[in-house]
Amino acid sequence: MDLHPDTVARLLVPGLSLAGCVQAHLWRDTTPAAHLSESQRTSWFPASPLCALSWTLDGDGWRVDEAGTLWPIPSRCMLGGPQTRPLQYRSTGGVRVFMTGLTPDALHALTGLDISTLTDRALPMDELLGPEWQALNRRMLAAADELECQRLLEDFLLPRWRARRMAAAPASRLYQDWMQHLALRAVAAGHGASLRQVERRIKQWSGQSLRALRGLSRADVAFRQVRRDGESGSLTWSVLAQDTGYADQAHLCRETRRVTGFSPEDLRRRLVEEEAFWAYRVWE
Repeated sequence: MDLHPDTVARLLVPGLSLAGCVQAHLWRDTTPAAHLSESQRTSWFPASPLCALSWTLDGDGWRVDEAGTLWPIPSRCMLGGPQTRPLQYRSTGGVRVFMTGLTPDALHALTGLDISTLTDRALPMDELLGPEWQALNRRMLAAADELECQRLLEDFLLPRWRARRMAAAPASRLYQDWMQHLALRAVAAGHGASLRQVERRIKQWSGQSLRALRGLSRADVAFRQVRRDGESGSLTWSVLAQDTGYADQAHLCRETRRVTGFSPEDLRRRLVEEEAFWAYRVWE
């Protein structure tokens, strides 16, 4: 087992008034843990349709690419677009990081950013956003803990979100609920537009095609089912594939590897045994 007893990983649920905007907050604190190994200083994240805001209050680190090359994270305040590939990060030591997942259409409404230009990218927030956001960044980095970070961010977002008057999606962390709501909005905004125009609008708002979003939604459902079936001792991969909409077990294996970088069984084992998969464990 590679789990460390002194690390902290928490999921914080946003207020209902931000439904359709903020999906969840994540807090990672490894500063209480002494003598972390390289693997314990690593964090894995799956491909995701969400955009991510992150503030590193303490510590530093790198993004690890597919070849294992380390790339320094250029800022303590980062904005990441939707990800079509899994991500790996490694800290230099103890870190405290507050992360927020936003739906891409909400981020577009709040900032005017073209989400399609952010897909598979992460950039310093101060380079992309204006003085109000930069002032927020300074307050976030000075926050005492995750609860103060959550309060500062939600107090900042709420009036701006209300001003956009977007129809709120259901309060849910399931990607399929948000995706269905997004598709309905795209159709309603078209008023007779062709399917190609609707799909173009979805890509502009979300940074990905409807087909790609469906794949991520299906994977999200499968991940949750793996946790439930694994805990009850009833996990059968062929049955899981059928129940979650895959053509067969081989299709499930290919898609899981594409979204996470691992086979289904390898991922299931790592979720239980490895510190680096903390984000998967708390997201459920």
